[in-house]
Amino acid sequence: MLQSFEVTSDPAAGVARLAQLRKAMTAQGLDGFLIPRADAHQGEYVAARDERLAWLTGFTGSAGFCAALKDVAGVFVDGRYRVQVREQVAHCYTPVDWPEVGLADWLKARLPHGGTVGFDPWLYSVAQIEDLRDRLGETAIALKETDNLVDAIWEDQPEGPSEPVFSHPIEFAGVSHEEKRNQLAEGLRKAGCKAALITLPDSIMWLLNIRGADIPRNPVAHGFAILHDDASVDLFMAAEKLGAVKDHLGDAVRILPQPSFLEVVGKLTGKVQADKGSLPVRVAEACGAELVWGGDPCVLPKACKNPTEIQGMVDAHMRDAVAMCEFLAWVDAQPPGSMTEIDVATKLEDLRRLTGQLHDISFETISATGPHGALPHYRVTTESNLTVEDGHLLLVDSGGQYRDGTTDITRTMAIGEVGEEERACFTRVLQGVIAIHRARFPRGLAGRDLDALARFPLWTAGKDFDHGTGHGVGAFLSVHEGPQRLSRVSEVKLQEGMILSNEPGYYREGAFGIRIENLIVVQKAPDMDGADDRDMLGFKNLTWVPIDRRLIATSILSPAERTWINTYHQQVRDKISPLLSPKAALWLRQATEAL
Repeated sequence: MLQSFEVTSDPAAGVARLAQLRKAMTAQGLDGFLIPRADAHQGEYVAARDERLAWLTGFTGSAGFCAALKDVAGVFVDGRYRVQVREQVAHCYTPVDWPEVGLADWLKARLPHGGTVGFDPWLYSVAQIEDLRDRLGETAIALKETDNLVDAIWEDQPEGPSEPVFSHPIEFAGVSHEEKRNQLAEGLRKAGCKAALITLPDSIMWLLNIRGADIPRNPVAHGFAILHDDASVDLFMAAEKLGAVKDHLGDAVRILPQPSFLEVVGKLTGKVQADKGSLPVRVAEACGAELVWGGDPCVLPKACKNPTEIQGMVDAHMRDAVAMCEFLAWVDAQPPGSMTEIDVATKLEDLRRLTGQLHDISFETISATGPHGALPHYRVTTESNLTVEDGHLLLVDSGGQYRDGTTDITRTMAIGEVGEEERACFTRVLQGVIAIHRARFPRGLAGRDLDALARFPLWTAGKDFDHGTGHGVGAFLSVHEGPQRLSRVSEVKLQEGMILSNEPGYYREGAFGIRIENLIVVQKAPDMDGADDRDMLGFKNLTWVPIDRRLIATSILSPAERTWINTYHQQVRDKISPLLSPKAALWLRQATEAL
């Protein structure tokens, strides 16, 4: 199994570890210390060595941070994790609703007379620290750079990852790394910059058409890079990881030891482009050149997939849809009470393996039934494993990493007979999915301009969900990829080729959870017989898996919504039925009957 179901959270250990941290703080003359879930590369996903937040507090969510003071330790989490954090941290930690409660305000209330709060400058970006200092304003609270105090007390901290790197061939990438380097170097020259600093692992992978395995479920390798205005690159990565790709990289990519990165950065001259939102404070301080905050030059072109990458995603989703339909047919054939959450996750992984092309799963499968469905990022373990009972909803959020693309899909299923309230909530979530799929919008709009479309059907019933409607998705890269999002806080303009998830949901704590997710790609909207007087964009669907008709309250739907569902199901049947086993094909015909 690629997925592990072992228990990784240890709340009981958090008490002693916090005491050790406070001793280290006292020795350094600190009144507080900040522990983010981050690494020196400022990516969303971290290796085992960098799971400092989980080791200290027991909280294993993918986002959050701890502010440890002498008499209180706040664990800051967003709406996805508020139930989870209460279950995972010991009594010595105080969950804090973030971003409703900001770190600066929290510190002001607890250090009214001032104090010194330490942070590791490798783990915070320039933008984060500038923002925090601005919000602290004229208070007597000082931020001080220190060595990482968690590393100092973590005696059995794992070694850093060092997995082999492999090439991402042109048949999947669509564009050579020489062409990418030259295109971005031209942009540097036009901006008057001599170089650009790149710390995000997926940016380096995209730029050089390579992939790695330093982060679980994400085909990336740890390293740093400097792109120069002559299109050459200094790649700071252990040479032993790169043996298989040296010829692929060529002479224009110089391989240097990773520890020499700061030394080389210190010798740069002229203007150097960097992203304030991802460049670690430590790197910015080491730079000998003038930093120009122009963003990571790889981020936007990486987000706007080329035709080869889009076709790869189409192919990956067709392959993945076969595994998903075989899986859903299997679930429906199991009597209620005969399978567990782990059985569900295991079966789905087995079916993806049968495609013969699964490289990895794209994240730990969320297999959640009953009250666990209300935890948006629930991870099943041998201790939490529930039986899937009659009358429950079963929420499965999963995905695969294939060499030609990355998938991410959520389906919520009825097990036996479910209540009318569950069906009504499901239908309103589905209406939000349909609204995004049908959206036509003027070029220049961002995710924040569309997010409300997915929420409006829930809002009319006094309901909502506490996560974004959608995230960007990489092409055989990270399943969460910026800068595009469908979110009320996203100001990034949507452009052709951007791939996003469309995943509204509804969660009732202690009872059930609902989420429906398809992936979509931004494209130019089909012309409406010359009626458009503006340049319009829309979405093309990538995910072809049926939605559980048994959970749809048809009386709530408009005629247009009913037509969309029937059309979608007809397309699923036409595309996927010929690829299924006879039993699954029969199931699919029944699952896609017209409403």
